[in-house]
Amino acid sequence: MIRVLSILSIIILAACQSSNEAMNTKNMQVNTSLPDWAKSANIYEVNIRQYSEEGTINVFAKDLPRLKEMGVDILWFMPIYPISTTKKKGTLGSYYSVSDFTKINPEFGTMEDVDAMIKQIHDLDMKVILDWVPNHTGWDHHWISDHSDWYTKNDKGEIIDPHNDQGESHGWKDVADLNYNSKEMRAEMLRQLEWWITEKDIDGYRMDIAFGVPLDFWHEVRDRLYSIKPIFMLAESEVAEHRNDSIFHATYGWNLFHAMNDIAKGEKTVQDFKNIHQENRDKFNEGNTLLFTSNHDENAWNGSAPERLGEGLKGWAAAMALLDGIPLIYSGMEEPMTKSLEFFEKDTIAFKAYKLSSFYKRLLDIKRSNSCLYNIPFGAAAEWISVNDERILAYTRKNSDSQISFFLNTSSEPIVIQSELLKGTDQFSNTELTDTSTELLPYSYQIIKNI
Repeated sequence: MIRVLSILSIIILAACQSSNEAMNTKNMQVNTSLPDWAKSANIYEVNIRQYSEEGTINVFAKDLPRLKEMGVDILWFMPIYPISTTKKKGTLGSYYSVSDFTKINPEFGTMEDVDAMIKQIHDLDMKVILDWVPNHTGWDHHWISDHSDWYTKNDKGEIIDPHNDQGESHGWKDVADLNYNSKEMRAEMLRQLEWWITEKDIDGYRMDIAFGVPLDFWHEVRDRLYSIKPIFMLAESEVAEHRNDSIFHATYGWNLFHAMNDIAKGEKTVQDFKNIHQENRDKFNEGNTLLFTSNHDENAWNGSAPERLGEGLKGWAAAMALLDGIPLIYSGMEEPMTKSLEFFEKDTIAFKAYKLSSFYKRLLDIKRSNSCLYNIPFGAAAEWISVNDERILAYTRKNSDSQISFFLNTSSEPIVIQSELLKGTDQFSNTELTDTSTELLPYSYQIIKNI
């Protein structure tokens, strides 16, 4: 009887401990909120290979004070890891064909160079996020020889490149598709993601092809990484759950980007843009949309921003910088860069004049100095302004501290507009505006502080 009671006591104690552990796990909440340091943040995408003739981390680091002066907050580095040579594309291969996530591409420099750069970035009160490639690796990655079961295979047992939901290849022949049915692969991926934060003190990630990775893995990432320190997470995705499940702070605004391009070509209207903006608002319960006029993919495959937007370049850059979302500037846009950079070859940006640097600096200053323009949830949602011409893109953002109104003529004709919100202080000329009517020249814009 004593023995039976002892066994029962052990069972009850174990059950209580298990229940307490489950309760503690349930009650343990990681803080996934947008960090306070990112409340008015913008992002600058760094292309190390093309940034300078040398294409090294150390040469780029010399430009950090310039970027700080321009108002950059978060530096997103395209993959800095070694590139696989097996099945590589072009002469230099793709940044996104990674052979080791814990080492540095020797063409860019050393791990010591990265350490020094991260310290310099932090000393300048900026943050650094790394581009991570969770969907696939290069064919040289040691996981292929050491853990072939960590990869997707065909009926013949051969590792394959990534395929879509219809079983068709994406054409990314230089990479091998990772198998997320492997718990061991997931565990190692998480360990390496943690390593960069705990050992190298990075401030978050931009996740490549985030839409191609199972949602439950992102739940694991959320629970593990946010428990370390306040970080910033960006997903190459338009998946609602990536923001609604408090995993990522921002997802891509491809739909707004494409609408912008189509308006510039005369194929869509401002109303289409407004409709898409509302669709995004309905789709996402929290977080921000990444707003851009260019990035590495769009520049490489669809043309530079000056080529696509023409005379509307600055107006659209301003519209995206101040709309409710997080603005992105791609390397070279402050030059401005008028060419598409080669993706698999050396093709230097060739900075010379930085003609748009002061323009971007002013935009970022406006965003930073007006709390209504802060990133969600710190700032206010944009509300469309009704004007007398459908070719005008106009919105206002207002809270108890400030109100900024924006007007853009998207057409090649001058347009006279009327609005009470035209009264205030012009944020570029610093002149006081008292009229409720003004003429906007072709592709011109106005940013007005109403309160």
